[in-house]
Amino acid sequence: MTDLILTIIHHLLAFSLAGVLAAEVILVRPGLGRRNLALLGRIDTVYGGLAALLVLIGASRVYFGLKGWEFYIYNPTFWAKMVAFAAVGLLSIAPTIRIARWRGAGGGEAYVVPDAEIARVRNFLKAEIAVFALIPIFAAAMARGY
Repeated sequence: MTDLILTIIHHLLAFSLAGVLAAEVILVRPGLGRRNLALLGRIDTVYGGLAALLVLIGASRVYFGLKGWEFYIYNPTFWAKMVAFAAVGLLSIAPTIRIARWRGAGGGEAYVVPDAEIARVRNFLKAEIAVFALIPIFAAAMARGY
């Protein structure tokens, strides 16, 4: 039963993380102003929290799951999945820093993020999505013994 509960939570967190990433992509667009920056900051915070919970639950699955830790640590597909997850995490650093800077920028309510900065952050977000898409591919392969 523990394995089932951990698996369900793990999948819900992964899908939630994908949804939050999609919300960031929707908000980070030309014309982004002060009003939506607060929301974007909260969404980015949720993104980090979900990622941390996903790591915690994933580690719990490795140690307490039915397959046993040996299945995971000796599986190259598992490590490919972990590398993809780490890459997504690294790619998320630049947008998080930029969002924090935008929120702290002066200009009052009239502040609008410059389009060039929006374009740079969107490139990082697109890369995150591309690498994130590898994670369920590796997970499906791993579940089938590859």
